[in-house]
Amino acid sequence: MFPKRLILCVLLAITACPTLAKAQSHPAAINLIPADAIICVELSDPKALLDVLASDKACNAVSSLPAYQTLASNPKFKEFQMVIKMFEVSLETDWRTGLAALTGGGITLAVRPDNTVIAVMDAQDEQKLNKLHELLLNIARGEADKAGQPGRVTSAEYKGVTGWTFNGKEAHAVIGRRLIFANNSEGLKAALDLSKSPEGGSLAANEKYLAAKKAAGIKCIGTVYANAEPLQYIPGLAKVLQQDKTNPLAALFFAPIIEAVRNSTWLALGLNVQDDALAVEAHLDGKGIDPEGPSGFAVPAKPDHGAMPNLSVPRSVAAVSLYRDLHSFYKYKDELFGERTSGLIFFENMMGIFFSGRDLTDEVLAETTPHMRLVVARQEYDQAKGTPEVQIPAFALILSLRNSKQFSEVAEEAWQKAIGLVNFTRGQQAMPGLIIDKPVHGDTKFSVAYFSTAGMEETTRLPTRFNIRPSLAVSGDYLIISSTDGLTRDLIDAVKHQTDEGASAIAKTHSIAELSGGELATILQANFKSMVRKNMIDKGSSQEDAERSVGILITIAKFIDHMELSIGTEDGLTKARAELHLDME
Repeated sequence: MFPKRLILCVLLAITACPTLAKAQSHPAAINLIPADAIICVELSDPKALLDVLASDKACNAVSSLPAYQTLASNPKFKEFQMVIKMFEVSLETDWRTGLAALTGGGITLAVRPDNTVIAVMDAQDEQKLNKLHELLLNIARGEADKAGQPGRVTSAEYKGVTGWTFNGKEAHAVIGRRLIFANNSEGLKAALDLSKSPEGGSLAANEKYLAAKKAAGIKCIGTVYANAEPLQYIPGLAKVLQQDKTNPLAALFFAPIIEAVRNSTWLALGLNVQDDALAVEAHLDGKGIDPEGPSGFAVPAKPDHGAMPNLSVPRSVAAVSLYRDLHSFYKYKDELFGERTSGLIFFENMMGIFFSGRDLTDEVLAETTPHMRLVVARQEYDQAKGTPEVQIPAFALILSLRNSKQFSEVAEEAWQKAIGLVNFTRGQQAMPGLIIDKPVHGDTKFSVAYFSTAGMEETTRLPTRFNIRPSLAVSGDYLIISSTDGLTRDLIDAVKHQTDEGASAIAKTHSIAELSGGELATILQANFKSMVRKNMIDKGSSQEDAERSVGILITIAKFIDHMELSIGTEDGLTKARAELHLDME
């Protein structure tokens, strides 16, 4: 017989997909979920999701990948394929059609505070569901007999319904076209109790759940509800939710998100599918940040204020645009961070040196507007100068200035001092230093520092330091601080184009992010050998296992054509929207 673990995987794969079931003669599936559930995932239209994730195009794209072909040669994977084939023959259908028939009425998955999991699946084809259960029952009995534990597979009546267990732990029942599954018998009994008398005791009557469902909207093919209050006591999450009080960078980037989660009683997610794109909208009921308070640096001060659109550059891997008032952030640092850490003290000392004793709050950061952007892009290396063995993408910070003409020389002086400090430190260690140049791009003169390759015979595998050519430019009203002059040139063009187009802020939005999976995959592929070697050293993996792990990572990146995320406020709620465009070609 087939291994028990694989059989249970198949059972769980069918039952653990996330809803609002609409099978005739049954109460809605949500009425079988106890009111104390802390998480509930509902998928009312599984076919819409299957059409994207299990389409011929998607399957062909996956099966053509080297990582899949490596996996397919694994004996365990071949064993799994045999199990799937057995189910197809027994149910007289292919796996995709069978999965659609078994899940077409919707799936609901919930977790209670005691870690009890309850899943409700409504099939479109009752006959196939009964066939599947009979097949699994026979397999489970055979495995139990083989293990010398025939009593492991048992059944019992409860309120007129026959419940089953295949291993003495999980419990489930098939009622017409509906399968009810729980990871313990008490969970199944709770669901069956509610199926007989759902009034008042089910999640469907929970006020938080109803508010979350209303926020998610009725057009979603799937929703997720979470009771945010108990989740905040999970040790790992609780630690994350305190990061904005101890870590300045975490506060700067994530304060409005952390604050919203910390103040919320519920979270709602709504899922929709269009072509090859998955769109998720999140809503939180937490009270927003007070614009006049210490954390007000992270939210738009007026209704028409917000983050600027992201800058578009060639070979972009990621882009982030934030509405963050750096002047206000630093002004309230003592209220935001009660303890002055060694890192903060070191930062202030360095800034005092670089900016010649100017007050960092009122004479430096006050020169910036709340529009802050970051860009990461794949580098194109000049073959005449050489290519580093480990290839690091270029990255840049772009700040909007209030008085660019007045502040440009102040920034230039600080940048040159920083380069000088680097050269002095490296010189003490007898290491090569940076050479400063002043090239011109368009009508903008900017500064760049670089390492010389003079005297180096091998330029095809240069040291990692040759990924860095620190640059500084002031273009229009923007200060560009970049790791390479190539990205600086692209950003000079990008800010000019956006200015000429008259781009304006996106109202009520404080954070925007984009990711290009294709460009990320290209960088990972270029560093394949280095990543495999690091995996082998850090984790003690064999070369084969390391190559498989890195290959899977590259595969995942290739499937992400483009991902977008925006976070802001709407109707008093924190709202986030994410779109994931898949590349199935």
